[in-house]
Amino acid sequence: MRLKTSLRSHKELVSCVGWTTADELYSCSEDHQILRWNLLTSETNLVVKLPDDIYPIDLHWFPKTVGCKKQNQTEIFVLTSTDGKFHLVSKTGRIEKSVEAHKGAVLAGRWNYDGTALITAGEDGQIKIWSKSGMLRSTLASQGSPVYSVAWGPDSDRILYTSGRQLVVKPLQPSAKVIQWKAHDGVVLKVDWNSVNDLILSGGEDCKYKVWDSFGRLLYSSSSHDYPVTSLSWAPDGEVFSVGSFNTLRLCDKTGWSYALEKPNTGSVFSVAWSADGTQLAGACGNGHVIFAHVVEQHWEWRNFVITLTKRRTMQVRNVMNDAVDVLEFRDRVIKASLAYGHLVVATSLQCYVYKNWNTPLIFDLKEGTVSLILQAEKHFLLVDGAGLYTFSYEGRLISSPKFPGMRADILNAQGVSLSNDTIAIRDKSDEKVILLFDALTGKALADGKPLTHKVEVVEVALDQCGPSNERKIALIDKNRDLYLTSVRHLGREPKICKIGSMVHSMAWNDAANILCGVQDNQLTVWYYPSAVFTDKDLLPKTLYMKDGSEFSRTPNILSYVGTKVTLRQGDGSLVYSSVPPYPALLHEYSTSARWEDALRLCRFAKDQSLWACLAGMAMANRELTTAEMAYASIGELPRVQYINFIKQQPSKESSLAHMLMFSGQVQEAEATLLQAGLIYQAIQVNIDLFNWERALELAVKHKTHVDTVLAYRQKFLQKFGRKETNKRFLQYADGVEVDWEKIQAKIEMELSKEREKAANASVRSSMFNISTVCASL
Repeated sequence: MRLKTSLRSHKELVSCVGWTTADELYSCSEDHQILRWNLLTSETNLVVKLPDDIYPIDLHWFPKTVGCKKQNQTEIFVLTSTDGKFHLVSKTGRIEKSVEAHKGAVLAGRWNYDGTALITAGEDGQIKIWSKSGMLRSTLASQGSPVYSVAWGPDSDRILYTSGRQLVVKPLQPSAKVIQWKAHDGVVLKVDWNSVNDLILSGGEDCKYKVWDSFGRLLYSSSSHDYPVTSLSWAPDGEVFSVGSFNTLRLCDKTGWSYALEKPNTGSVFSVAWSADGTQLAGACGNGHVIFAHVVEQHWEWRNFVITLTKRRTMQVRNVMNDAVDVLEFRDRVIKASLAYGHLVVATSLQCYVYKNWNTPLIFDLKEGTVSLILQAEKHFLLVDGAGLYTFSYEGRLISSPKFPGMRADILNAQGVSLSNDTIAIRDKSDEKVILLFDALTGKALADGKPLTHKVEVVEVALDQCGPSNERKIALIDKNRDLYLTSVRHLGREPKICKIGSMVHSMAWNDAANILCGVQDNQLTVWYYPSAVFTDKDLLPKTLYMKDGSEFSRTPNILSYVGTKVTLRQGDGSLVYSSVPPYPALLHEYSTSARWEDALRLCRFAKDQSLWACLAGMAMANRELTTAEMAYASIGELPRVQYINFIKQQPSKESSLAHMLMFSGQVQEAEATLLQAGLIYQAIQVNIDLFNWERALELAVKHKTHVDTVLAYRQKFLQKFGRKETNKRFLQYADGVEVDWEKIQAKIEMELSKEREKAANASVRSSMFNISTVCASL
């Protein structure tokens, strides 16, 4: 990725710039002129000549959209100036209102995200909040040094501002805690705060730029450059940012490393602004120029294809297998693109192109135009723009458009949204512990609209891509960097959220099998069969594949996991590829198609303990006991082998099913299964085996059977440990019930023979039914 730059001129120093549309820019200069630059026609028009006493410093347009709704207000911008005033100026250049705001220059003016408030910062050290009509609401802060830069927090409930060498985050609520920290070794000149990724940028006279999280923790610090950082700005989607200083314009990734460095003849770049679609930026230059820079040479990779954006409207497709090259031309400039599952999806300013082969794309028109995110699954893709979320088929048909209260589609990113063939998961920005789940085909909320709620704020979500919808799993990383797995569809029960890893910084599901990889501590970890945590959580550590992180630099980020290749982006921006053995994906395929003999053959051939552990978990999940027994035996889990044998010897299907549920730790479900089948004694015995004495007695009393059995086993248990009975309920029933082991054994034997008989009758009935069905068909 790099910047393609061009320069245009004012007569004097240019102090500020601001985009009205993606192709139209306003710039203000000390020559008192406001110029309009049209990039489509290359025309430059004088909007207005300002009075001679107005020297502009900062410009910010009133926001055009709020959440998903367009603003109706006339297009105006705020212009701050050296005389202590700010001016509300219309698009035609008419000054609608001038307000005395500060003593000395007004160094910054910024609308909040919905345009309901304006904040100004002055040379007098004061920060003031104004209504959109220019009425003073409050003075938020007052300090002894000038406030050079100010920014709103993502929800417009906090303010970030500079205070000498320090940064201050101040909530608007009076009682809330203020966060303040030393950010630079020189005066901080510029700040920005992105609403999508919630990260803070700062640049100062120490010639460094830094990236912080919203709590003031340093995520990245650049080396000291030649000149002070005079401007910086986040791209709207929060993926990249730009930094300007003397004769320098830099494009950087959100993690801090630099994509491109341009050295134009500009003097100091005092202000940089991104267009709403994030494809270009403009800078206000000290030598009277306005610099325009287009982002080009973005790359997308999938299997043997590499796609490069060579010009604003041109892409090059290269097949690395045979070096064949195709060129794709577009009518309008490319805004976003995504390449996965054999399809290239390209969003331009007006249309969406879907390529399966490189000759004939499917084209359909877009409503809003500024697509901020494209996600792909095997059967369809998701577009996110300023107006909402839309699921399309690869034939261009609109499938669904999920909606939820308080939806702000403009602040969704790839970490907070995930797509599979049947489900859409969205982290709720208003409460980050909540994950909203939607049916991808209808757009309706799953689980009767009840969202998934985690106990800690969620940072990243990812849906697995394979298997039936009723087995869909979602992985999530929370604020503590713990990795959890849970089912998406849990049929009215409270979802079981199981922890499967800690200190996980980034994750991705495989495209062809439900295998999960993640960067854990400083190593690459692959969970061959994460769902093992639901059948036998002790198996999970045995199903891991770990790769030492010595080949990676500081905390790499996973970009994709396709086939057997994991693509990681290192802290310095370089790409690293890591291969994963192909056998687990084959094992998943055999398990899905119930080819258990092939699965056993593969494990014997590979001689890998982690594969045997995966097979054991898969077989138990599918109730394939013979395969599970062999797999557990191969990893030396003899107690489990014995228990599987015990399950196989159960007299009825219901008993077997209940003990399989017990095997997975689902005690309540096991008990419910037995009670539903009328196997009261077995339900009581399950609780006795688990020493759930009170529940065993409760069942015995409720069903008026086997009270003596419970009391007998309880006595035996207490005698073994030399203890006396202290439980009042047991003492109460012990007085009136005689314990006779011979009678108890006879009753148990009778229960088991009744169960065997019942199971035999059921199998005879089913075989008779099958015979009659065959006869009828003949």
